[in-house]
Parts: sequence; structure tokens; C-alpha cells
Amino acid sequence: MANKFNKTIISFVESNFVQQFIIGLIVVNSIIIGFETSPDIVSSYGGMLQLIDRLILAVFVIEMLIKIYAYRLSYFMNGWNIFDFIIVSIALLPTYGSLSILRAFRIFRALRLIKNVPKLRFIVEALFHSLPSLSWIFVLLSLVFYVFAVVGTKAFGTDFPIWFGTLGASMFTLFQIMTLEGWAEISRTVQHTHPFAAIYFISFILIASYTTLNIFIAIVVNTMSEIQHHDNAEQIQAIESIITDERSELINDIKILKEYIVRLEKKIERT
Repeated sequence: MANKFNKTIISFVESNFVQQFIIGLIVVNSIIIGFETSPDIVSSYGGMLQLIDRLILAVFVIEMLIKIYAYRLSYFMNGWNIFDFIIVSIALLPTYGSLSILRAFRIFRALRLIKNVPKLRFIVEALFHSLPSLSWIFVLLSLVFYVFAVVGTKAFGTDFPIWFGTLGASMFTLFQIMTLEGWAEISRTVQHTHPFAAIYFISFILIASYTTLNIFIAIVVNTMSEIQHHDNAEQIQAIESIITDERSELINDIKILKEYIVRLEKKIERT
């Protein structure tokens, strides 16, 4: 009976209506927290905003407690539930005195949209699954940075110590160039004394900005495709399992019906 009650609770909490309601509260709560950054709005409507904020937080806490009651310890076996628990727990911390800075952390409640919106959750999961491959992109990029930083320091360090005076300064300059922020100005300035510097800068941009970025995107897209394929395979397997169970039940019902018909025919023959 208790298990059936838990399933009913889970079905209600995870229903589309409840989830859409929670998403709406998250959006409203995020807007309210944004309003609280305006002194004029706070002076006029601060009390009302605080009341609404506490009511929404109460709903979040109730939702979390209901899920913990229904799922028991298995609630903490899900990474998204742990994420939810941390976000709501942060909001419950005291926000007075030296801990008033924690009030700013309430905006993290907006991140609950990631968990409650399937498309956002799918993207984040794809990024996390891509981390092992992306780590090698980071290694490759670090190697490229190191090589070009050494070359830049040796070639341009004497004439342009601000940009290439040390290995660290060179790597920082290369990072700026990779973002394509002011790279043309740096390149033209260096070319006044080093005409072949254009080859250096263009080569670095092609490798670090375009090639590496495209590889990064390709890995994420490929991971998203694999996750989607895996989810589709699981859905197909679940449907096949349901069909198999239904077929077995249908076959059993047919057998029972045949046995009943046989017994009925025998009974008719006796009479």
C-alpha cells in the first residue's frame, strides 16, 4: 500500500502540470531577484518582493521534501536531485550580518531551469559527457599556446616587452588574440619591426581559434547525437518490452479462453 502511495506521489510531482508550475515559479523568482538589485524598486516594493520570494522558496522546499519522502534514499542517487537539493539548501542559509553576501546566491535558483527543462538538461548532459574528449582539446590547445608563446617571447620580447616580454605575458597576449580582441592592432604594431610576424599571428589564429573551436563544436555535437541515439534505443527497448509483456498476457488470456470454451463444450455435451 505504501509503495502504491509513493508511486502516486511521484506521478503527481513529476507530472507536466507540476513541472510547468515549478518552471513558472523559477522564472518569476529570478525576475524578483533581479528587481532587488534596483534600490528604487526595493524602496517601493521591497516588502512585497520579499514575501513573494519566501512563498516561492516555501514551494521549492515542499517539492523537495515530497520527493525525498517518495524516493527515500534513491533521491540522492540522481545527480540532478543532488543539484536541486544544494540550490534549495543554499537559499535556506541565514542572510544577515556577515552572511548577507549569501543573498546573492539566491540567483542560483534560476539554474533549476536546467533540470526542469528537458532540452536544457540534454545540452548540459552532453557537455558533461564531452568532458573526457574536451580535456584532450585543452591539452592540444595548451601545447599550441606554449609553442607559440616561446616563439613569440624569443622573437618579439625585446621590442615589445608588454605583450611578449615574458612567457606568461606572451601566453596572455595569445589568449587575447585567440578571442580575436584587438589582434589586428597587435599584429600591425609588431609588423612594423618584424615584417614576417603576420605569418605568426595568422597561423596561431587559424590553429587556436578556428580549428580548435570547430573540433570543440564537433565533439559536443557528436556527443549529443550519441546521447540521443542511446535515449532512442532505450525508448525502443522499453516499447518492445511493453509489447512483449502485452503479447504474453494476450496469449495467456487466449489460452484461458480456449480452456473455458473446452470446458463449456464438455458441459453442453453432458447436458
